[in-house]
Amino acid sequence: MQLDKAPVTLEHVRAALGNGDLYVEYLPTMRLQDLKCVGAEALVRLRRGDEVLSGGEFIPIIENTPLSGPITYWVVDTVAAELGEWLSDNLDAHIGINIPPEILGRGGLQYATVHSGLRAFMDQIVLEITERGVPDGLGFKALQQMAEHGVRLALDDTMLSGTNLALLTRCNFSIIKIDRILTAQLIPNLPAPEWLEGLRSLLHTSSLQIIAEGVETEYQAETLRTAGVQMAQGFFFSTPLGASALARFYLEHR
Repeated sequence: MQLDKAPVTLEHVRAALGNGDLYVEYLPTMRLQDLKCVGAEALVRLRRGDEVLSGGEFIPIIENTPLSGPITYWVVDTVAAELGEWLSDNLDAHIGINIPPEILGRGGLQYATVHSGLRAFMDQIVLEITERGVPDGLGFKALQQMAEHGVRLALDDTMLSGTNLALLTRCNFSIIKIDRILTAQLIPNLPAPEWLEGLRSLLHTSSLQIIAEGVETEYQAETLRTAGVQMAQGFFFSTPLGASALARFYLEHR
């Protein structure tokens, strides 16, 4: 009989940070027009014994806790150490880093980018802010300042609801990432979901770039491309990769 996994706690994550049990993988981002790799998203993982936990299994636990900042700064340091040279050699490539809204405007993120050396590649960085959390006043000011210095901002896990898209009018978001839940609705022989037509209109009337998450089939990739979506991520293209494997993948798909 298979036993259920023990629940992950804040202490598990804190211990993993101290014990070196966190690591980063990179999910390639593909341009749908020609299936070229244009960058990747940094994804943090946690080793627990023989298990590997994805960010979705432990990141919600640390949201709005004192641990959200240190984990984010550790990711910034790791990306800089693993991909700094690669970013320098591939100036057209970008790296997406997930940022919890509660740490914005407190100075830690700015310090981490300078201390790690990642600031030298700020025009290649995409800061991904989930639409589940709304930055406060200081956070909005920090986002505006970062955008003015060339950092691209992405509204992550977007469900294309009117309420959450209102965030676009308050920040300089240049990228929207469509939640994998919506992508999964693209199925052959079924009517196109209503959000797809709304997305076409949004693309027609704005300069936004769209990244579709969770693409797993050729049909989904082609449907999104036909709708005008510029980029996508998902297992149809690649699983998350280590830094060296990402560099090889990029060379093969550039």
